[in-house]
Amino acid sequence: MKRFFAQTYLWLLLAMLYAPIIIIGIYSFTESRVLGNWTGFSFGLYTSLFSGDKLEPLLDAIKNTLSIALIAATLSTLLGSIAAIGIFNMKGRKKQAINFFNDIPMLNPDIITGISLFLLFVSLGISQGYTTVVLSHIAFCTPYVVLSVMPRLQQMNPNVYEAALDLGATPFQALRKIIIPEIRPGMISGFILAFTLSIDDFAVTLFTKGNEGMETLSTYIYADARKGGLTPELRPLSIIIFAVVLLLLIIINIRAKRNAKKQTVM
Repeated sequence: MKRFFAQTYLWLLLAMLYAPIIIIGIYSFTESRVLGNWTGFSFGLYTSLFSGDKLEPLLDAIKNTLSIALIAATLSTLLGSIAAIGIFNMKGRKKQAINFFNDIPMLNPDIITGISLFLLFVSLGISQGYTTVVLSHIAFCTPYVVLSVMPRLQQMNPNVYEAALDLGATPFQALRKIIIPEIRPGMISGFILAFTLSIDDFAVTLFTKGNEGMETLSTYIYADARKGGLTPELRPLSIIIFAVVLLLLIIINIRAKRNAKKQTVM
């Protein structure tokens, strides 16, 4: 009975989580303007999502979201990897303190981070817009990259780096030939995580995008919902985003299993 109730609870929980996504997916294949009204199977919403002048603001929001996510993920991966190497080579209480401060942005509510960055840009007299959103996303994504790279550094044999230096390699050559190949899986995982976090972010973007009309997907949906309803083309867009994120998660899990097998063999 315990096993039966445990499995029942698990399936009910999964149904509650995925039923809305399934419903949106079903009604993304009909051209009805009202969710819940089936007017026949059609790819019309998918077609109109990427065509038509009426959806130009939505397409601009998608472009802004993807470009910001790519820039923020790339730079935060670079900065986070360098920071992880620096933190790993620290000793004692200094290392513990830096790790503690790196964890704070991840535990801090997004709205607090957004307000803090908003006040920072205002106090420095920086006009808010695309650039401030990119900087903000780099700021809150970098700690996650550090967290992804650090385990790879802890698994690495430090004697290999020392041996490379003893054999005449410069610190940069040892970094490029020894450390980076070792931490590359963590860097890739950190990049994917930063990319998805940037796409998903709303609170930080809302406080740092300014009043110039620049919108990301999250702020566009928020503004659209305040008008009394959601644009029907958001249904296929939601399914596409869900499929992309699901694909990224599958890739991460496959890489994790492969790395675990390599560690087991070694």
